[in-house]
Amino acid sequence: MLADRIIKAAADIAETSVDGATEPATEVIGESLKETVEKANQFLDHLENMVPSIINFGINILIAIVIFGFGKILIRCLLKICNKFFDKANMEISVKKFLLSLIKTILFVILAITICGQLGIETTSFIAVIGSAGLALGLAFQGSLSNFAGGVLILLMKPFKVGDYISESGTGREGTVQQIDICYTTLITPDNKKVVIPNGNLSNSSLTNASAFEKRRVDIEVGISYSADISVAKMEMENLANNHSLILKEEEIFSFVSNLDSSQVTLGLRVWCQTSDYWTVKFDLTEGIKKIFDEKGIEIPFNQLVVHLDN
Repeated sequence: MLADRIIKAAADIAETSVDGATEPATEVIGESLKETVEKANQFLDHLENMVPSIINFGINILIAIVIFGFGKILIRCLLKICNKFFDKANMEISVKKFLLSLIKTILFVILAITICGQLGIETTSFIAVIGSAGLALGLAFQGSLSNFAGGVLILLMKPFKVGDYISESGTGREGTVQQIDICYTTLITPDNKKVVIPNGNLSNSSLTNASAFEKRRVDIEVGISYSADISVAKMEMENLANNHSLILKEEEIFSFVSNLDSSQVTLGLRVWCQTSDYWTVKFDLTEGIKKIFDEKGIEIPFNQLVVHLDN
């Protein structure tokens, strides 16, 4: 063995260099060298035992590198697919960028956990910490997350868009949509007031979108006295509608008796116009019916109070 050869060489050196004290010097040097060589052999044995672990660790590192490279390519492909899907859905640019960043972050976190598991790092506690942190943040920002989720749903499903006139059934607030953000939607009321509504409320209540279609029906109701001629009143309303330039003539212009009330006969008129002309047509018809009824002597009943004075 290597130790024996070193001990023998050291003994020969001691015999030639020390006169009269050859055997004691040889024993001391031999034992010292033997102890050193034994430690060296133990270290070499330890390294030899570590070789399989080092090889396995190196293989795991190579596999982790391959997983990382393949994962990056896969994430890039998934992001391209999501981007194309969002473009086809005509998603708002701000929401698209946010969702792409969120998806990218989640995919890289999953990739990092996979690589850590391949390297033998315990990931259970790491996942538990992430879950606990997510739960804590969710409870802390419950209202904001609700508004955020509502904003994402609105921008994805598009029940309304900027420029539409909507009304909310919950609070009765209505107006023209000026801006749709992630958490809030801004309305401008007809009297030029700015209303900011949380998206969580809009996504959880029923909405009426008056601008959803290009054309809209205008309904007019007016009461006439029982002594008036119903046929003449209906004909005059239809003539008024036919002569209005903003009313769509290809659609039906329909007049009818809506109800027989206690003090009047209620007539109805239905016409169609462009959505943008709705209020103009409604106001014009209301005023025009009053004028034409006055000209034709058709009475519009109204409540009257008779006062008797006792002298």
